[in-house]
Amino acid sequence: MVIFSASAMFFYSIALVLVATRLFHADGPNRKLVAAVAAIGVILHAGALSQAIFTGHGQNFSLTNVISIVNWIITFSFTVLLSRLKVIVVVPVVYACSMISVAILWLVPPEFITHFEHHPDVLVHVVLSLMAYSALMIAALYAIQLGIIQRRLKNKKFIMSSAMPPLMTVEKQLYHLVIVGVILLSLALATGFIFIDDMFQAGKGHKAILSIIAWCVYISMLAQQYWVGCKVRTAVAYTLTGGFLLTLAYFGARIVKELIIG
Repeated sequence: MVIFSASAMFFYSIALVLVATRLFHADGPNRKLVAAVAAIGVILHAGALSQAIFTGHGQNFSLTNVISIVNWIITFSFTVLLSRLKVIVVVPVVYACSMISVAILWLVPPEFITHFEHHPDVLVHVVLSLMAYSALMIAALYAIQLGIIQRRLKNKKFIMSSAMPPLMTVEKQLYHLVIVGVILLSLALATGFIFIDDMFQAGKGHKAILSIIAWCVYISMLAQQYWVGCKVRTAVAYTLTGGFLLTLAYFGARIVKELIIG
């Protein structure tokens, strides 16, 4: 895993430099070159994850592994769509987070062994949960960029470049991402209610409650946008609040249990 992890970090760092150094250049970065370099990092990252997760004792779904999976999904999505994305201001953040997640995967390897081969229904719930969280975290990144563009427009510091798309374009993409994320989150919650008997028992109840509250936040955002329209600042607040609640739901207790208490 050391070779895969170190190599993935190396290629992610190159992609990060290629994007960051020409982010606000009139022509923007060379997207094909960035995508090619990042793709190698994504493949190597997948190799590191495979070695970290699949063990002889079962599947290691430790906190660091799950965080790295989420980062891999987000990075894979941005890399595949990079040539067509109008939004690239957040790309350096994506590659930096993946680089850090690979480092943590390598340097902080706690174990949380599961056996999904005996519970494929639970695996469906976990996969849907990870996909929902990843989609809504991408939406959070779009929300951050939406806020940046609005502030630049307000302060008359908007820079017309390939890295700064029109405000309406980013806003439209944000709502599309939230809709996809809400659909996946709805399916994740539904499969949780169906397949997990102790969903609300001690030690697990906060995950379900916070996830449901986050779902309500996103639904409120979409309902307000449909009926009366959301201001940009309101949409950003909704998206980041929902993302924060989901992060607490998915990782809050496990951060305390695995990394602090040990």
